[in-house]
Parts: sequence; structure tokens; C-alpha cells
Amino acid sequence: MNIALLIIHGLMAVMLLGAVTHQAAAAVWPRRPGQRGLASRFRGVNAAGYTNTIVILDVLTFILGGYIYIIYRIEVRPPLEVLLDLPTIGLFELKEHFLSVTFGMLPAYWYYWTQRPDMVKTRATLAVWLALSVWFGLVVGHLVNNVRGFV
Repeated sequence: MNIALLIIHGLMAVMLLGAVTHQAAAAVWPRRPGQRGLASRFRGVNAAGYTNTIVILDVLTFILGGYIYIIYRIEVRPPLEVLLDLPTIGLFELKEHFLSVTFGMLPAYWYYWTQRPDMVKTRATLAVWLALSVWFGLVVGHLVNNVRGFV
């Protein structure tokens, strides 16, 4: 059961990662008319159209991650502490902090992306922060999961 939850959590994180990466790229580096190629198609999306999907995926991923976190604290972290694997523990702590801040700023993110199309720089900043946090969380989550396999 725990493995299934971890896989579902990972799949939702990857979907969130794809949506927020598209949005951040489109917000920071918008496509200009007449541009062609893979990069211009990647960032040539309707960035605001991803907002509700990103918020829903972030909330669901966060809630499921909160349940999995209990398992991490009970089953995974104690052996890492015994082995003094402090870099892995520290990275996971950073992941918690970044993603908690990101979760807390979701209402502001939603407001600026749905209600304030004139605030271009604010929207881009929020999208980039969200993208970097999700990327960091996914990479650290994979690392901790892989280290757990060795414990």
C-alpha cells in the first residue's frame, strides 16, 4: 500500500512539474509570432490556462506527501540518522521548507494568475518560484527514495 501511494505521489508530482514548467517558461520567455522550433512551441502555451490545474495538483500532491511523510519519519529517517547520513536528511528538510512556503503562497499565486493579468513580472516570479520548488522537491524526493533502498 505504501509503495502504491509513493508511486501515485510521484506521478502527480511529475504532472505538476510538467504544468508548472510550461507555465514558467511561457511567463519568463514568451513565444514571439513567427518563431518556430521545439523551444518556441514549448513556451508558446496559454500560461494562465495551467493555473487551476497547478493549484489542484499542488494541493493533492502536498496532502498525499503529508501522509507519506509520516512513513518517512517512522521508517526511513531513523536508519539514516543511525548511519549519520546528514546530507540526505538535510536535503529532505530543505525540501519540506521550500514546498511548505510554496503551498502557503498558492492563494497569492492563484490570485495573480487568475485575477491580475496586468502583473506580468509578479506572475512570472511566482511561476518560477513554484517551478524551482517543484523541481527541487522531485529531485530530492527521488534521492531520498533511492537512499532508502540502500538502508
